[in-house]
Amino acid sequence: MQYQVISQTGSLAEVQNKVLRNTYLLLSLTMIPTIIGAFAGLATNFSFMALHPIMAPLLMFAAMMGLLFAVTALRNSVWGIVALLGFTFVAGWFLGPILQYALHLKNGAQLVGMAAGGTGIIFFSLSTIATVTKKDFSFMGKFLFIGVILLVIASLANIFFQVPALSLTISAIAVLIFSAYILFDISQIIHGGETNYVMATMTLYLDIYNIFVNLLSLLMAFAGEKD
Repeated sequence: MQYQVISQTGSLAEVQNKVLRNTYLLLSLTMIPTIIGAFAGLATNFSFMALHPIMAPLLMFAAMMGLLFAVTALRNSVWGIVALLGFTFVAGWFLGPILQYALHLKNGAQLVGMAAGGTGIIFFSLSTIATVTKKDFSFMGKFLFIGVILLVIASLANIFFQVPALSLTISAIAVLIFSAYILFDISQIIHGGETNYVMATMTLYLDIYNIFVNLLSLLMAFAGEKD
């Protein structure tokens, strides 16, 4: 009986390590279509966003949600990986407007590099903490979920009101929330709460994506140098 329990524990640990390993590999792979999509976004004319300042963000949000549902529906097949890579390409393309704005600043390229570097430092630091300590951060789940719901509501409201101070507050809170989500999501993998590496990759990708976008927004607001 004792041997069976030890054997089952060892098998569970193997599965969890495999999920974590596959997640990190797939997460690295998602950076390729994201970068390609970002370059495509830089070459795209997003003037329709200026003409439709309310509808354009809502349509982009709806498109992202539709792709997320597709990844979720296909998560147990190889098509889930294809859908995920397609999603990350589109997500990269949607970076076009913020990257175009950033690169029109005198120090825009430096700010983009700082946002990317800062995002990398946050991810590697927090993922190391979650992996090495193996602490269970599942207790954060409800608080983070409520925080994201409130964040989405505030973001949608700000599309209509366009309050600069609120935008900065939303970005700062978003960086904190999605940083905490890195701890939560990796903890879920380590403790068996998430056993599908496609879904695990998607959640971590969204954490990284949102940290980068909001960190870049903050850097542009506080350190951007206009020509």
